[in-house]
Amino acid sequence: DPNESILSSQGLFRMPRSVQAVYLKPLKRKAVHGIPCCDLQLRSYNVRNVEFLADFALRAAYYLRLPALGPVPLPRIIERWTVPRSNFVNKKSQENFERITLRRLIQVQDGHPETVEIWLAFLRKHAYYGVGMKANVWEHEGLGVGKTMDVSLENIKKSLQPRWAHFGRRKNMETSERVYGILDNELFRRNPDAPLSGSAV
Repeated sequence: DPNESILSSQGLFRMPRSVQAVYLKPLKRKAVHGIPCCDLQLRSYNVRNVEFLADFALRAAYYLRLPALGPVPLPRIIERWTVPRSNFVNKKSQENFERITLRRLIQVQDGHPETVEIWLAFLRKHAYYGVGMKANVWEHEGLGVGKTMDVSLENIKKSLQPRWAHFGRRKNMETSERVYGILDNELFRRNPDAPLSGSAV
């Protein structure tokens, strides 16, 4: 590299590749099939924040081997309000406020669902302040997915059946034992309408 030879001739050290990559555009992988699996939308009121997080998301997608497109700038959302400064006779003295929401779209294609979940979890963990994220994730299944869903539903029912059998009872089962004790009490058998003593309860 001619730049490296110039730096070495001047006696300067070359920065590591990982540090040099920070000053360059994020690398991207090309999609083979072009099937979209996730659309990540970033929203913020500040341009620097949303651009920074979009750059960070693209770099994370590259190192997770996810083909990502973007960031695509979406139309801005402009909201305006007019508020009177005071009441009654000063109605003409009003103040205007404006809020502009900037948006960027990043689309991931040909990604494995588990890898996409890891990517989104990494972005949530390292979320940047003042930037909101909204992700639309698509999962593709083969033919006959209804049969597998029915089988998984039956397995879930079988695993939940012992739990539903004791629904509403405590783990120590003291309440049911006390109820059985009240029903077996002689006073309750003689006169069910009579109030029981506190010791029996």
